[in-house]
Amino acid sequence: MKTIFEHIEYVKGQPHHIRKRVVFGLAGGITAIIAFVWLAGSLATGAFAIRGSSAGAAAAPEANGSSDTSGLAGAAAALPSVSADAPARIDIIDAAPLTRSNKQAEQTTLPF
Repeated sequence: MKTIFEHIEYVKGQPHHIRKRVVFGLAGGITAIIAFVWLAGSLATGAFAIRGSSAGAAAAPEANGSSDTSGLAGAAAALPSVSADAPARIDIIDAAPLTRSNKQAEQTTLPF
């Protein structure tokens, strides 16, 4: 059986297309091993598990009467509570278009 150093010397003596095939095969094999170890570790720790009984339950804040409605989580907390067995729905709310000021931006001059 050859050692790894003997195999490297053997491959060095091969034509370029053979060396290229060996290198890409080796890189693909190492990548596959790393991906398999990562996937197995993620599945074993439960990183891909869906927590909670509904899709939005893990990200939604608790409804404890808090009046903080900043950000997207606050907007979700401001919605009226709906039972878990109710059908999903989307409410579309028309908003006024953003108004832009007619003020011209000042040109910045950078000295060199």
